Amino acid sequence: MKYDFDRIENKWQQKWEEAGIFKATEDHSKPKFYALVEFPYPSGAGMHVGHIKAYSGLEVVSRKRRMQGYNVLFPIGFDAYGLPTENYAIKTGTHPRIVTDNNIAKFTSQLKRVGFSFDWSRVVDTTEEGYYKWTQWIFRKMFDEGLVFRATTLVNYCPHCKVVLSNEDSQGGKCDICHSDIVQKSKDVWYLRITEYADKLLEGLDKVDYLPNVRLQQENWIGRSEGAFVNFALTGCDEKLRIYTTRCDTMFGATFMVIAPEHPIIEKYRDRITNIDALDAYKEECAKKTEFERTQLVKDKTGVRIEGIAAVNPATGKDIPIYISDYVMMGYGTGAIMAVPAHDERDYEFAKKFGIDIIEVIKGGDISVEAYTGDGEMVNSGFLNGIKTKKEAIAKMLEYLAERGLGEKGVQYKMKDWAFNRQRYWGEPIPIIHCPKCGMVGVPYEELPLRLPDVENFEPGEGGESPLAKIESYVNCTCPKCHGPAKRETDTMPQWAGSSWYFLRYCDPNNTEALASKEALDYWMPVDWYNGGMEHVTRHMIYSRFWHRFLYDIGAVPVDEPYAKRTAQGLILGPDGDKMSKSKGNVVDPNDVVAEFGADVLRVYILFMGDYASAAPWSESSVKGCKRFLDRIAGMTELVKGSGATPGLESAFHKTIKKVTEDIEDMKFNTAIAAMMALVNDIYDAGTLTVDEFKMLIGILCPFAPHLTEELWESLGEKEFLALSPWPAYDEAKTVDNEVEIAVQISGKLKGTITISVDAAKDDVIAQAKADEKIAALLEGKQIVKEIYIPGKIVNIVAK
Repeated sequence: MKYDFDRIENKWQQKWEEAGIFKATEDHSKPKFYALVEFPYPSGAGMHVGHIKAYSGLEVVSRKRRMQGYNVLFPIGFDAYGLPTENYAIKTGTHPRIVTDNNIAKFTSQLKRVGFSFDWSRVVDTTEEGYYKWTQWIFRKMFDEGLVFRATTLVNYCPHCKVVLSNEDSQGGKCDICHSDIVQKSKDVWYLRITEYADKLLEGLDKVDYLPNVRLQQENWIGRSEGAFVNFALTGCDEKLRIYTTRCDTMFGATFMVIAPEHPIIEKYRDRITNIDALDAYKEECAKKTEFERTQLVKDKTGVRIEGIAAVNPATGKDIPIYISDYVMMGYGTGAIMAVPAHDERDYEFAKKFGIDIIEVIKGGDISVEAYTGDGEMVNSGFLNGIKTKKEAIAKMLEYLAERGLGEKGVQYKMKDWAFNRQRYWGEPIPIIHCPKCGMVGVPYEELPLRLPDVENFEPGEGGESPLAKIESYVNCTCPKCHGPAKRETDTMPQWAGSSWYFLRYCDPNNTEALASKEALDYWMPVDWYNGGMEHVTRHMIYSRFWHRFLYDIGAVPVDEPYAKRTAQGLILGPDGDKMSKSKGNVVDPNDVVAEFGADVLRVYILFMGDYASAAPWSESSVKGCKRFLDRIAGMTELVKGSGATPGLESAFHKTIKKVTEDIEDMKFNTAIAAMMALVNDIYDAGTLTVDEFKMLIGILCPFAPHLTEELWESLGEKEFLALSPWPAYDEAKTVDNEVEIAVQISGKLKGTITISVDAAKDDVIAQAKADEKIAALLEGKQIVKEIYIPGKIVNIVAK
């Protein structure tokens, strides 16, 4: 058959859509399989090869599951709120609604052109009122449960985007969206108390099947540590500085303290501090730095000693100086630390610069040269002297602190509460009303969704206020409690909001009475398999697990963890081996590949190019190789005749079906395709195959190249879709070879090989080896001393 991919692909995409074969059914008696991919942000650039790889893995698994009789939910949607669309809208003067709709239409056509088996009847769009009504509903529930609060704090602010960013969205001191440098700014910020769920998020990891590095990244992001809270008294007043440390055993070596320049104790004791002007000047300089700049380990150590107050080391009773320095932040821990320069590199550098005492309390290093950060025997530590294990020393110090009321055991988390607002237009309105009498009041549930007003001017204000603040008809409202005049909140939610629960909406996307029905959630949840990028395993996954666990706690969902399994795909690199970027000119457009070679070639190549979880460079020659492979499949129709099994091919078929079946589950798509390529070679070597065998071959190839295989299936007279036919089965007994090749040695040296029956007796094998023409010639005239046979592996004839 001639492989006319353009005609074939258009034909089958239309047939699939008309028949609706990829729709999840309401037949809840069938076993279910819920496969989830990260829904795309519909940018103007459209789909790229990264999207193809991200979706292709579970596309293959989902197609296989349908053929295995599962009721498959494999949905798609669009995470459409956010800054890129709004920035583009401002730049072009086009409303974000129009930009979003155009981008979604473009993405949809591109995804369909590749032949993905998504259930297009369940598409969600986070910007639709019917969707964000429930995003606001969840926020309201969190507000009611005390998990939402507002605070004035220094925030990461992008002057270009005119928006506040969370720490997660401004890593490296750069805006995630425009990559501009961020600055610190004092603003009112909405927070979600995600820290209250830290332990639940850690415990939940024991119930799921995540890749080891995915689990590790989440554990590190949450950053749970066990330590001690310790109170350091201040000299000359009834005041204490509270610190948190994981190494209370080193307290005898604490020779100074460092507090954040913004610490409230400075204001409280301004009159006692004799160098307050120097502290104020340093604080002003710190305000110009981003959090990233302040917390860098490799930078010059700066600070100012506070003159007029000092601290008392609770272990030694000695006075120690207090410094302010930029590397201590009020938002981290208690805003104060004890410094043990002998055993901490940063403290060591600080002490060296400011001439502070350095006292060794753990034996093992040379503190005249550098800080010693290893373990060892406690020294210069009073009642801890001689203790050789960290665990014992910490336990004894904790006991000492507790007995004297100086401190207690405690837990801290690296993860901070989630900054949850943006001063932009294109986002979900926060459903809160500010009343001068009642305070903050939630918009009544029956009034949700609180609709985003349709405006012409959606540019943010110069001071960073939301564009919604300019709309008096939106801002001015009535308090739902006292019915007095009030004002609406004008900030909007961050882009992460809509993606924190979208997997639930797919279960029942058109429900107007609930985020999804109990029946649908009971059947479909949890997601059986979630695949996505490693860049989302912390922020998005932790945020969505937090929202889901909250919904579980209030009885809104039936399971405590949303994703039973999580895997990840690697990047596709440019042909030069570098990350694809327009500036490097190494970007591959998948639409061009589809136009030149067809969607099936693109699909097969994406999964053949290397290990699915690893990065791999694009190779034009390998794309052409995949095209030749599919051409050979199409041309195989000329070899097909008869039924049953072809002698010499039966074992190869069963082995290949077994390997492809297992490799798909292990996401070893490249080796599955390689096995089918090897089988095709065997078939062409044999010069024939039966109709039954051809059906098995195109059956296992169907998830990878569905258009071509559907066409071949139809050419064999089949009336139903191959995509819904039973998955080919293999006979385990026929995957075992009847014959095996073994080595033949003479006096321990390899001299040849023979092919024997796997169940041949020892005497028969040795006789066959000696009868081999080459071996017989080498044995001629020699005396055989011993004959050794290791079944299925080797014959060794000892001769002299």
